[in-house]
Amino acid sequence: MWITLLLVLFYLLIPVLLIYFTKISETLKRIGAVVLAYAVGLLLGNTGIIPSPTGDLVKALGGRRSFLPKEEFINFMSLPGFAESDAVFNQIAQLQQNMMTYTILLALPLLLISLDLKKWLKHAKDAVLSLVLALISLMVAIFSGYYWFADEITESAGVTGMLIGVYTGGTPNLAAIGKALNVSPDLFILTHTYDLIIGSVALLFLMTIAQRLFHTFLPRFTIRKAENVLQAPDESEDMDNFDGLFQRRNIPAMLKSFGVAVIIVAIGGGLSLFIKDESTQTIVVILAITTLGLLASLIKRLNKLKVSFPLGMYFIIVFCLALSSMANLREMFQLEFLQLFLYVSWVIFGSMFIHVLLARVFKVDADTTIITITALTYSPPFVPAVAGALKNKEVIISGLTIGILGFAFGSYLGIFIGTILK
Repeated sequence: MWITLLLVLFYLLIPVLLIYFTKISETLKRIGAVVLAYAVGLLLGNTGIIPSPTGDLVKALGGRRSFLPKEEFINFMSLPGFAESDAVFNQIAQLQQNMMTYTILLALPLLLISLDLKKWLKHAKDAVLSLVLALISLMVAIFSGYYWFADEITESAGVTGMLIGVYTGGTPNLAAIGKALNVSPDLFILTHTYDLIIGSVALLFLMTIAQRLFHTFLPRFTIRKAENVLQAPDESEDMDNFDGLFQRRNIPAMLKSFGVAVIIVAIGGGLSLFIKDESTQTIVVILAITTLGLLASLIKRLNKLKVSFPLGMYFIIVFCLALSSMANLREMFQLEFLQLFLYVSWVIFGSMFIHVLLARVFKVDADTTIITITALTYSPPFVPAVAGALKNKEVIISGLTIGILGFAFGSYLGIFIGTILK
């Protein structure tokens, strides 16, 4: 019990400390609280503070869950391979999963309430074009990678289907496709592990130097005004300014914003109760919360609650901290699975490279390209985090829309191609 309490305090208070550090240090401010949270989480998860599961617990998880529910874990405790460290790991994993779930569900409506929907519609064309380019890039990387690496990979067709799913809709699609194509639990776990490890590196790249690098050969993001004058957005102050959270006079506004977010999440969660399939539930919840958040943004009294955006970003920082603390970098050095490691690496970085080349040809701006890659590769919950690192909240709605489209058809595409290759 005390471990759970300490971790909850860690996940909730460390972001406050990071926000304070970015306020007093110009260097840390340029890095951003989101990136710092990601780094602290990776440090926590890979220094031995959090125990690793035994082989028996890994098999019991089956690669599709991060922890065992209470009743299943009680049964697991009676098995010969049970170790005390498994109890600690399972307890921590359940807490991490809950922190990720609740913080991202609260963050999305808080962020959306303060956004300008009408302004986003001016950029819808670029977002759709970027989505098409991203899908073309992914298919080129998938099929070329299959040609290069498939002979050395067990169940390569199933792995290919899972990679299509995870890079169009995230982990829920990965799990759904793995189950549909009967991929073995061990291979599922290893594929997912490599995805987490390599994806962590790619995400760090997208959140740190990608924008500056892409600006050398891609256009900068611009706001289209009614008089057709182009002007670069200056959103860095809004994205980085957390001062309102620490002012007593803003407490009523924070409570109002938080209350609206809770109501939106409750409605989204209620709608998901009518859906039996777990991966479809995720789609329904994200769609409902996004739609209600956007509708709420049209209400002027709610849209003017400027404190809702920094409060949402605080929950995003908590989310990033919890997520990154679950990644196990040590798994990367299993050299006997080199071909699978190279395949996943090529799909992530190869598709990114091809996408950027196509963006150059079609003159899609750097921020839209980055947020599209993020939305498809990491799913909608990561969009606000990367938008925060880009210091451009105008791309959040585009990223969420693209990510939800990927959620919607990613499983079907992955299962279809995986079945054909099989």
